[in-house]
Amino acid sequence: MTHLTSFKTLLIGTVSVGSVFFAHVVVAQNTSEIGMGIGGLVYKGELSPNYQFRNNRPALTAFYRKDISAPVTLRASLLGGMLRADDRNVRGSSGNVTPLSVYRDANMKGSLLEAAGGMEYNFYDYHNRRDKVHFTPYVFIGVAGFYASITTASAPHPQLNQKAGVFSVAVPVGLGFKYALSEHWNLGLEAGARKTFTDNLDHVDGKSGGQNDLLGNPHDQDWYFYNGLSISYTFYKIRCPDKSQEKGKKSDK
Repeated sequence: MTHLTSFKTLLIGTVSVGSVFFAHVVVAQNTSEIGMGIGGLVYKGELSPNYQFRNNRPALTAFYRKDISAPVTLRASLLGGMLRADDRNVRGSSGNVTPLSVYRDANMKGSLLEAAGGMEYNFYDYHNRRDKVHFTPYVFIGVAGFYASITTASAPHPQLNQKAGVFSVAVPVGLGFKYALSEHWNLGLEAGARKTFTDNLDHVDGKSGGQNDLLGNPHDQDWYFYNGLSISYTFYKIRCPDKSQEKGKKSDK
């Protein structure tokens, strides 16, 4: 009997929590956004071991957001841009090009296309026009699939010369800022990192054997970053009053 009572209590609690969550979802489904942004893509890997702002290359993004509660937003997005890196730009603590970069003397260039889905957490309800706060910082996390077409070249090591496409997945994480210009129009600022699950974005992975093992780090996977500005338009779904409620009000009169 004790186990049965505990099970009933757990079931009732679960249903109650689910009902509250579902109610929030239903209320928040009135608001959605569509938007686009412009910014830059930055690659981090063997040919650029640290984030280098000078490697920023143009990128565009388009996205759709759906508020499922006041703080939580679901997002789907497309991102496309260019990637660049050069060993000759990698500087050590002395300010000179690092010995490995001098020895390898490789560079890469290409393009990347990403499709992603994720969740944002907003710290303020910036869509609520009754409040005085019409902005919010937010954090996000998601999952993405991407395709990168990259050309890598090295004069002293022609075995690195390669032009190929790479399909892989990544985990986008980052933070941003939203500001509601009006009831419908919003501005956004975002910076995020993409942790990939490949070390072959630059075609230099140090796993080919022989001398190639000296040219890359086989224990470190590649990253790419996006930072940019966006503008979006908010849609509000107008819900009609429940007819049964209207009849109840008339009968009270």
